[in-house]
Amino acid sequence: MTRTRLLFSEAFRSIGANKSTTLAAAVTVLVGMFLLGVFIGLGTWLLSWSDAKKKELAVHVFIKDEAAAKEINGLRISLESDPRVKQPGGVTFISKEEALERMRKRAPELTRNLASNPLPASFDVVPNRGEDTEAIALDVKNAKLAAVDEVTWGKEVSKRILQLARGIQIVFLIAILILLVASTIDIANTIRLSIFARRREVEVMKLVGATNWFVRGPFMLEGLLTGLVGSLSAVFLLFLGRELAVPAILPSDRTSAEVQALPFMWTSLILFAFGLGIGALGSGLTLRKFLRI
Repeated sequence: MTRTRLLFSEAFRSIGANKSTTLAAAVTVLVGMFLLGVFIGLGTWLLSWSDAKKKELAVHVFIKDEAAAKEINGLRISLESDPRVKQPGGVTFISKEEALERMRKRAPELTRNLASNPLPASFDVVPNRGEDTEAIALDVKNAKLAAVDEVTWGKEVSKRILQLARGIQIVFLIAILILLVASTIDIANTIRLSIFARRREVEVMKLVGATNWFVRGPFMLEGLLTGLVGSLSAVFLLFLGRELAVPAILPSDRTSAEVQALPFMWTSLILFAFGLGIGALGSGLTLRKFLRI
């Protein structure tokens, strides 16, 4: 207990002796963790949105009017047996009557004076992964089954959605890496200045028999506290933004149950973990390089 109390007192004394640099490091961590929290919230929301859009991707297999029931059932079995197709409920039969009813709701002016039903029956095929949409469509098209008249899958739309989803993931990862590296470097510089300011004290401690970990402990704890204070401040600011700014920008009646960001509790825990992690990493790297004991 005495050793722990001494460890904390030394760490706080070091922080008090280097107020400006410690404050600069804490503010850097705060900004980094705040932006990281924003990126986590916005990034997970965009990933959720892109996943929801991927689920909307489907292959439309139109059936010939003259196709026999046996041929249609064979087509259904072929589609349902594809492991890339969502199970269950990945294959939906749309009759000619249902197709006409959908068209009437979507474009009533085009169906007002029809003498007969010109729309074909079809199967809507939903893949497990949006990335498999084109491959499923091409396989059905190239199979040249007797019941198949035409196969469509919104080639350009699905391509744009998938490209956007990949772009979101890449930007999200790059932004997080940049923020973490910047915060780690700043904490490392702060610990380096603390070591330089107390270099004579460290030499005296070693001369009187202090162990390596006893000397390193306060500096390591200083980095951990700096990271923790920065992450705590960032979580507080994010909470205020979540409670005050987000409802004004994005009213609840415009949000979808399928498209949601990561829960705030998990975001807070991630920020605490990253704050402590970069504090420990920045301290550890500096101690190893500049405190050779």
